[in-house]
Amino acid sequence: MELKIFFDSVDEQLYENILDESSFFRQISVYGEKFPDWQRAKIAIVGLCEERGNRENKGAADAADAVRQVLYRLKSYSSYSKIVDLGNLRNGITHEETLFRIREITEALMEKGLFVVFIGGTNDLALGQYLAYEKLGKMVSIAAVDALLDLNPNLDEVTARNYLNRILTQEPNYLFHVCHFATQSFLNDISLQEVMEKLSFENVRLGQMRDDFTKNEPLLRMADMLFFDIGAIKKIDAPGNVTKNVFGLTAEEACQLAWYAGMNDKLTTAGIYEFNPSLDLEGNTAFVVATMVWYLIDGFNHRKGDLDFSEKYFTKYIVNIGKETDQTIVFYKSRLSEKWWMEVPYPTDEKRNHEQASLVPCSYSDYETAVQGELPNRWVLMHGKLF
Repeated sequence: MELKIFFDSVDEQLYENILDESSFFRQISVYGEKFPDWQRAKIAIVGLCEERGNRENKGAADAADAVRQVLYRLKSYSSYSKIVDLGNLRNGITHEETLFRIREITEALMEKGLFVVFIGGTNDLALGQYLAYEKLGKMVSIAAVDALLDLNPNLDEVTARNYLNRILTQEPNYLFHVCHFATQSFLNDISLQEVMEKLSFENVRLGQMRDDFTKNEPLLRMADMLFFDIGAIKKIDAPGNVTKNVFGLTAEEACQLAWYAGMNDKLTTAGIYEFNPSLDLEGNTAFVVATMVWYLIDGFNHRKGDLDFSEKYFTKYIVNIGKETDQTIVFYKSRLSEKWWMEVPYPTDEKRNHEQASLVPCSYSDYETAVQGELPNRWVLMHGKLF
């Protein structure tokens, strides 16, 4: 595929005065006069300028360049990963055509093994991101960070408030799991929270995330893709968003989640949406989003290759559950990253579709729970989904 025809080059004014050789800009290939050699890269940054899916957030179309203005000036780090910035994806004549373009270019980039980072635009564009996975022929999982559950039942058109519902009803259906982070219950109709529970999806409220922030890492480690709504960050840290939530994640917590996500060997795309530069009068939000991208890439550069569950790289633990049963749970601990997984059995006739879900990311505390003779909550949840 000739990707160049889908993109506009990056405005030279965003980088023409960057002379610092240690800057992020100096370490990447940007679409300026020449389109980057993306097929040799490991990471692709893609700007999105589509805002028709959220009529309340006029100005989100300018987010990608506002983020670049900051990102390019951050300090680089030693990296074995070649990074390309492909510029801004040209909008389609219709909103639906833009979604199709996102799907097409994402498919092409993933086929070459690139990790794709989307900046700019509105939440509904995550649908195009998701549709790119259809050709993979396997079940996939989503991590979404948002104060709101975007499950509006109105499906007449794709919007920033119903895109997740469109994903759930998409045919063919290849969605295995959704883990939704930073939900604020007082902003969401109880019926939407019940939908998440009925489908055995994980709905992690903001307060639950803070009980032990490190426990968010294994939840993110299950995802193939990340959708991050900047409205999940509290207003004082990220005012450049139409939602303007008084409560929410801190900028530091958002960057921590981005780092966890970047380290996930399964994660192949990440989108940071709903930033509106016209509301970001002092540039704080642009700095937060740029730093999140920096941490996503830093996490990527710290990946350990934890997808080969061989004895060479993993220690296997078999734990008996209870004294009056012969049930066991098998745990695996990576010798490279010290992260944990557990086996969850599934019906034999469904093995083909759910093969990737048989090993579920977990924490050391899940292992401790099993040692005490109890079934970990995540094991119970995933067992229920598979049977």
